[in-house]
Amino acid sequence: MAVLVQKFGGTSVANAEKIRRACQRVINAAKAGYQVVVVASARGHQTDELIADAKELNSDPPTREMDQLLSTGEIQTVSLFAIALSAMGYDAISFTGSQIRMITDGVHSKARIKSIDTQRIQKELDSGRIVLVAGFQGMSETEDVTTLGRGGSDTSAVALAAALKAKECEIYTDVDGIYTTDPRIFKQAVKMDQISYDEILELASLGAGVMHSRSIEFGKKYDVKIHVRSSLNENPGTIITHEVPQMEGIMVSGATIQKDMAKIDIINVDNKPGNAAKIFTHLAKAKVVVFDIIQTEVSTEKANVSFTVGMADLPSAKKAAETIKDEVHYDKLFIRDDIAELSVVGVGMRTHYGVADRLFGALALAKVNIDSITTSEIRISCIIDKKQAEKALEAVCLAFELDKPADQRKKAK
Repeated sequence: MAVLVQKFGGTSVANAEKIRRACQRVINAAKAGYQVVVVASARGHQTDELIADAKELNSDPPTREMDQLLSTGEIQTVSLFAIALSAMGYDAISFTGSQIRMITDGVHSKARIKSIDTQRIQKELDSGRIVLVAGFQGMSETEDVTTLGRGGSDTSAVALAAALKAKECEIYTDVDGIYTTDPRIFKQAVKMDQISYDEILELASLGAGVMHSRSIEFGKKYDVKIHVRSSLNENPGTIITHEVPQMEGIMVSGATIQKDMAKIDIINVDNKPGNAAKIFTHLAKAKVVVFDIIQTEVSTEKANVSFTVGMADLPSAKKAAETIKDEVHYDKLFIRDDIAELSVVGVGMRTHYGVADRLFGALALAKVNIDSITTSEIRISCIIDKKQAEKALEAVCLAFELDKPADQRKKAK
């Protein structure tokens, strides 16, 4: 029998009624002949509430104990799920990450999965049971509870689907699938029928909140078909899969805007080998996540180095940059915390011209000034003024016809 992994997010299991509705989806899959493995998140805002409880007692709680605490949210969900399935006449069993030996490294709060022992799960599936696994958690080699960080339940689900060689991994959310852009900002955004791993990885790294990049990386590496769909209806969602030829006919598949960002310009750094390494080594030691990096040679002696960070990392990044001043001999720091990053993504950029022309032309018509530009093989990103973010996103979405289904857009040249 084929294995199907179904993952339910916190809003999909927030109360008894929603748990029963999720159970019905599981039952339907079992009736269709699948061996079903369910991964679930903590209900509603339970994780946030547990964090608040901990910080009321200790403003800087130990990370090991936080992992122990936060893992209980998902455990409660899968236990309640199994209890509900039992009441509906189906034999089910719930497991923690430790019980299925989801082995991770020892980095608390952002552990990475190293291996999964599927024997216990497969034994229960073969006995006719529905298996429920608490998402977001695992166990280190020293048998400490660990959590996987942001998007951890998605990562748990896709990793299990890979380990079990599942036919598909369904990710149930409170939206119908993945949209061409954020429909809360651009009302005419449309749902995509499919998107490539590479495109969704770019979009996830650029702030699209449907799935976390680590789960997509698992999917791509182990060829897991991922289906993002709504828990509220039976409509097909968005399939995340390997790139297919028809994707190349579309210049841009999606667009994003990130507002919670800052940009640091280090002006007139000594232009000599090793200085960039010194700057980013200090940032790494300060645990600052750096996004886009631009270095511009001002003269044979001097260069400007610019990079973007999340607003939460700005104080640490500023302090790290100030610490390095005497080593790299820069003139000054220029910091902008009033920026947004606008990005367009599409595998069609690999083989077709005209994307930059259309993007910059749309921003020019909307009278949006560009601070800086970075690119990858399938992405162009622009730093712009945060006040113009929504206007810019709308202009770009219309320019690339992201208000239309893919088969109705003008094909790339």
